[in-house]
Amino acid sequence: MKYPRIQGLNTPIHTIYCIGKNYEKHARELGSEPPSSPMVFLKPLSSICFDGSRIQLPVQSSDIHHEVELVVAISKTGKNIPAEEAKEYISGFGIGIDFTARDLQQKAKKYGHPWSVSKGFDQFAPISHFISFNDSSIPDFNLELKVNGESRQKASTSEMIFGVQTLISYLSNIFTLEEGDLIFTGTPEGVSAVKAGDEVTATLNNGLTSLTVSIAK
Repeated sequence: MKYPRIQGLNTPIHTIYCIGKNYEKHARELGSEPPSSPMVFLKPLSSICFDGSRIQLPVQSSDIHHEVELVVAISKTGKNIPAEEAKEYISGFGIGIDFTARDLQQKAKKYGHPWSVSKGFDQFAPISHFISFNDSSIPDFNLELKVNGESRQKASTSEMIFGVQTLISYLSNIFTLEEGDLIFTGTPEGVSAVKAGDEVTATLNNGLTSLTVSIAK
């Protein structure tokens, strides 16, 4: 298998970790209480695609939602990482979109079933070119997602319930993190459906890096 590489870092992608309901307003727009600890799920490597991709919506769903997210790339192997040391394990930051088949997710939740299928279709995790991290502190990032030029989601990562360092530490106490792992850190409020023909653009810090994908007609 040829592993996709993180553009800008030239590192093969390893495991894709994702965090659910990490912004209070998003949790509440889904009718949920904010979690007391990080909610973790995974995406397959086949869900990865890149800037300029043309995404084919799966026939199994009629309600696909966009979720813009800060994505963190891990630089080296780590286990039981203290939060104050977590920044030493970051190689870079990018912007990503966690596409979600909301109807399939809601049906699975109703019956208490796993909802990996709703998150794991091909091309359901587009990511941008990554910006290398070599600073002493992790900045707050501004995220925005537009559909056909209309702003749908806009927030700062300062609004995250669990910050980047907390997430790295938490994950490393469960899993051994490896170089090339990606962490999708959660989405703010404003998620909504996309349809055939839409153009979806996600930006980090007003163009520090960006990602545009089209939804196939």
